[in-house]
Parts: sequence; C-alpha cells; structure tokens
Amino acid sequence: MATTDRRTFMLSAGASAAAFGLARQLAIIPSANAAALEDQGFYKFEIGDTEVITVYDGQWNKPHDPNFIKNASLEEVKAALEKAGKSSEHIEIPFTITIVRTGGRTIMFDAGTGAQLAPTAGRLAANIEAAGISTDEIDTVIVTHFHPDHIFGLMEKGTNAEIYPNAEIIVPEAEYAFWTDAGVMSRLPENRQGLAKRIQATFPKWSNLTRFEGEQEVTPGVVAIPAHGHTPGHTAFAIGDGNDQILVMADTTNIPALFVRNPGWHAAFDMAADEAEATRRTLFDRAIADKAIITGYHYGMPGAGRIEKDGSGYAFVPLA
Repeated sequence: MATTDRRTFMLSAGASAAAFGLARQLAIIPSANAAALEDQGFYKFEIGDTEVITVYDGQWNKPHDPNFIKNASLEEVKAALEKAGKSSEHIEIPFTITIVRTGGRTIMFDAGTGAQLAPTAGRLAANIEAAGISTDEIDTVIVTHFHPDHIFGLMEKGTNAEIYPNAEIIVPEAEYAFWTDAGVMSRLPENRQGLAKRIQATFPKWSNLTRFEGEQEVTPGVVAIPAHGHTPGHTAFAIGDGNDQILVMADTTNIPALFVRNPGWHAAFDMAADEAEATRRTLFDRAIADKAIITGYHYGMPGAGRIEKDGSGYAFVPLA
C-alpha cells in the first residue's frame, strides 16, 4: 500500500481563508493525488473541533447506457468525461464514506456496499482499520437514503445479520416510510423490488434504529437538511456552521465530471429528476455562500472539497 506523510501541517488563518474559504486554521494530512489516496484508503482533515475521515470503498466501472442520463446523449457524456481527464470507455463511479469524530463520538454517514455490489467495491472495513478506527468505535451511523451502495454495509450477505448492532442507526422518516410501505412494490420497477424486500426484512426489526423528520439536529452537532429528489427521503447533513461547516451531500449528485459541471443533467438514479436538480442547485449555492467544505459519496478520493460557480454549472475543487 502506498504511504503518505502523516504529519499534519497548519495553514495560517489568512492562508486558510484564501485557499479553502475557512475562518479558522485547517489541519490536513498531506496527500500526493487521488490515486495514492485510493491506495491508502482514507483521507483526514480537521475543521474546528471536528476530525473528518473520508474512506474509500472501491468503485463501480459502469458500462455505458444511453438511458443513464435522460437529457444528454451518450456522445455528450463521453465528451464530458474526456474533458475531465477521465476514461470514456465506461463511467467510473467511486464509493466514499464520510466519518466524523466530534464531541467524543465517532459518526459514520452511510455504510458502504458491504462487498455486495461491484466486484471492485467492499474495501470499507479494511480501510477504516487502516485509518486507525475500530468498527467498534462507530457509535452512530446516519443513513442518507436507502440505495444498496449506502445500506448493504449495514447487513451481512445472506443472513441480513446486523453489522453494527451496538451503534444507533439514524434514518430519515420519509425514506423509511417509502421503502417500508406495504404498497411500495406496485410503485417500483422490478429491479428495485428486491431492495424493498430486504429493507422490510431488516430495518423494522432493529431496536437500535431511530427515525427523524425534516430539518433538525439528529444527534448533537449534526443537522439534517432535506435533500429530496434522488429518493423520496434523501437527506444531506451539516456539521458546524458558517465558515467552519461541513456539508455531507451524499448523492446530491453522482460523479462531478458529469453532474456538478452539468447540474441540469438528470440521472436515471434520481427518482424525481426535477426535484433532484432543484435540490443540488440549492445545496451548491448554499455551500458557496457559506464557504463550506462538502463531501460527496461518488466524488472519489479525497472525497472532500469546495464547490465553485463555473459558468452555467459548477466546479468541484478537491482538498487534495
């Protein structure tokens, strides 16, 4: 595994503001580039009193599908990938989990693929350990929405046994209500019905699962931001405020090369495309106004950075 210098360096308050739009000092573990961080498996930085660790769970090399983006052609998709310096042979969709240590707690947002999806995914457990975190330390798991790459890491393959039985699992009520509704099967395409069945076989039986509604503090220091559209209850989260703020954006967009640059593109994964577009524009504008750092589930390593306006779209500027 590639190694990096784990000594942290401190930016002066002035340099922090210039580089990252932060009011206080920011400590970052230096990294060479995204490929090195994927090999390392994690990335760490601090903002205020919060330590943030993004952890790599692998990626899915998605074959091209002309229906993947409803309002863009396959040629436009390939051109956007090439413009971003990425291969146009397929679409690389990485999985990156955000963990924060704050107030004496270790909080994980979503739980990864559980090695139950793409053949190159399932690295979360090993990379959490590489980051110096024991899975037993994770006392809270906050779920942004119920797509498989976000929740299958909560349950064992085959048995559905709970992987984090001693942690509080916090989920959006709107998301829970949709997937556990008795009539949901009639509203889902066939390829999503198995997911609903698995959710209904697990979540309602877990005594450590807590539901919340709307915009509220779901655990001390973490505020939910309804971000519906991708799914009926998709939720983003804010830690801190103002210039010392982290926004965990989950699937507000898929990969930046396509959907940050082109916020009006509608992905097949978004259940309500117009609502999802409105949500991402609102959250991106909020991140810019607040000079907040964001994390994105499909942004690849380091998984954290800032959003900037770029013509009719936006640009994602990674921290490393």
